[in-house]
Order: sequence, then structure tokens, then C-alpha cells
Amino acid sequence: MLDRSESLLFDEDLHAFRASIRRFLAREFTPRIPEFEACGRIARDFWRKAGEAGILCPGVPAEYGGLNLDFRFNTVVNEEVSYAMMADGITLQSDITMPYLLHHAGPELKERWLPGMVTGDVIAAIAMTEPQAGSDLKGLRTRARREGSDYVINGAKTYITNGQNADIIFVVCRTDPEAGGQGFSLILVEADRPGFTRGRNLDKIGHWMADTSELAFENVRVPVGNLVGEENRAMAHLFGELPQERLSIAVSAQAAAQRAFDEALAFTRERTAFGQPVLDFQNTRFTLADIAAQLQVGWAHLDWLVQRHLAGRLTAEEAAAAKLWHSEMQWQACDNALQAHGGAGYMNEFPIARIWRDARVRRIYGGSSEIMREILGRGLART
Repeated sequence: MLDRSESLLFDEDLHAFRASIRRFLAREFTPRIPEFEACGRIARDFWRKAGEAGILCPGVPAEYGGLNLDFRFNTVVNEEVSYAMMADGITLQSDITMPYLLHHAGPELKERWLPGMVTGDVIAAIAMTEPQAGSDLKGLRTRARREGSDYVINGAKTYITNGQNADIIFVVCRTDPEAGGQGFSLILVEADRPGFTRGRNLDKIGHWMADTSELAFENVRVPVGNLVGEENRAMAHLFGELPQERLSIAVSAQAAAQRAFDEALAFTRERTAFGQPVLDFQNTRFTLADIAAQLQVGWAHLDWLVQRHLAGRLTAEEAAAAKLWHSEMQWQACDNALQAHGGAGYMNEFPIARIWRDARVRRIYGGSSEIMREILGRGLART
């Protein structure tokens, strides 16, 4: 069980909130992991139950049906769902897509879509990555052409989380071909628009329950009122929200690393070799001691990061460093935890197998580790 009782970040209300989430996940999510992984998505009825439980978009203001809570509550949700081995669709909704609507959209879009995102009746995705462009957003080719009071969108996106379930998609489009990196806009596309189609639910190494998809836009016509933020200002909007996105990924990575450690500790206490528990071997103790030390540092670091974010002081470089360190630490911790299981670690019946295979992608999405290093390096060059 994840123990955050000593964290100075959380008070009694947050501990109670955590307990309610934990009960909900034990009742509604954990028994359904095989079902969700087999069908390649989290069922719609679970999303609605999550909304009823107050798990979705806790930061949405009361006027749109939300709880108007600060990011500490998102952090609690993120920690608990990651520790429970859930893929990242729920946190994508609350921590990444919802802020674009809340912070940049007009009143009509907010009133229309935010209440449903809170209840789970509306699932959102954000479509950035394309077959020829990933971390380099300036290479995106999807085009939105202005025709009177509409945008007409053509292009293709890939690796889109929530892609099969999504009711609305925030699409990064090129709206001014002559403006280079400054010519992109963020446009909300409803999934029932003619010309929008979903491609494959992609076959991935891990995150089997995540509906990671290809999306296509062929002369998809949406009203200009679906513009989120300002025309040709998408990059500014994206970069403004990226620190929270990368902090969210760091939280997920940390909680998953903790689960890997807990699984390895429990397994090596019980499993025997050469007449003694595996934990009694010095190599096992040293390996787990290294993970424990990294986890101790990581939890303290996250508390500092969340406090910085709440104060509006979290920088792009700090968020990049967080995403880099926690995702790399998660991978090493999960790999070592699997090794401590021996051959059992390679068997899908043991949780560590799922934790290990799900860990790999966090060094890639949200900006790869190489891009995080580049951001940090450029920041150093400016100082």
C-alpha cells in the first residue's frame, strides 16, 4: 500500500480523499484489469463511475460542475491510479487535456464540455504526434484551412491516448503555413464530425488497457468557435501547460516505481533459494536498498515540485528535469525489481511484469528523455 502519511504536502482532507480513491479502485478497477487489458481500453462505464467518485478533473470550478480543488488533489489521484497499475487515460483527462479547455477556451466551449469531463460522460484526447513528427512539434503537417466561419482540417495523427474512446479531440493544426513554428492553432474536434475517423487501436509493448490510436481528418469541418485560445498561438498555449503535464508524468513514474519496489520486497521475503529467503542475500538487499534510497529522494522531490507548481513558480526546466529523473528512475527501479523476481518476473501472472512493460514508455511520451536533456541544456546555455 502506498504510504504518503508523512508527506507535508497533504492534510487530513487529502488523506480522506486518498482513502476514498483507494477504496474505489479496489472495488471498481483492480478486479477488471484483465478485462480492460483484453479489450485494449478502459470501459465507458468505469469512466462514469470515476466521475461519480470525484476522481475526474478535481480542479474544474464549481460553475462547471467540478470541485474547484488545487493540484494536490490531482496528485493524490495520480499517485493512487498509477500505484494500482492503471494506464494514463484518467490522468490525461484531468491533468493534461482539461487545462487547455479551462485556461484557453471561450465560455461556450467550457460550458458545453467541462461538466461532462467531470462526470466521465465526455472523454478527451489531445492530438499532437503525427507519423512523421513526434517531439519536434514544428514538423507537424495537419492543416486547418479557414473557409468563412469554419476551419477545414486535413491530416493524420498517431499514438493518441484515449483515441478510441474520445468524444472530443484537441488537435494541433497548422493554420498559417508561412509562419513556421508560430503558425499553429489548437482546435477542438468533436468525434462525430463527418470526415473524422479512428484508425487502429495500436498494439503496444505495454499499457495494454490504453486505447492508443491513429486518427485521420479528411475535410473535417468545424466552426471557428472551436478554436481553443488564439489562432496561431498553439505553441505558446502548449508550452504554458507542459510543466504540469511533465509533473503529472513524474508523479505517475514515482508511484509506479514504488509499486515495483513493494512487489519485489514482498516477493523476496517469501521466496527461498538455497534454504533461505532471497532477501537474505546481500546482493538482493543492496539492490533493494538502492531503490529505497531513490524512492526517498523522489518523494521529497515531488513534494517540492508540487509546492512550486501551486505557487506558480515551476519552470519549464524544472518540469523537464522532473520528467527526466523520475521516468529514468522508474525504469531502473522496475528493471531491478523484476530481476529480483528471477524467472517469475518474466511471467505475466505476476504484477511486476505489467509494471515493467508499462514503465518503458514514460521515457518517451511527454517529451523523450533526450528532449528533456536538450531543454535543460539550453537553459544552462542561457544562464
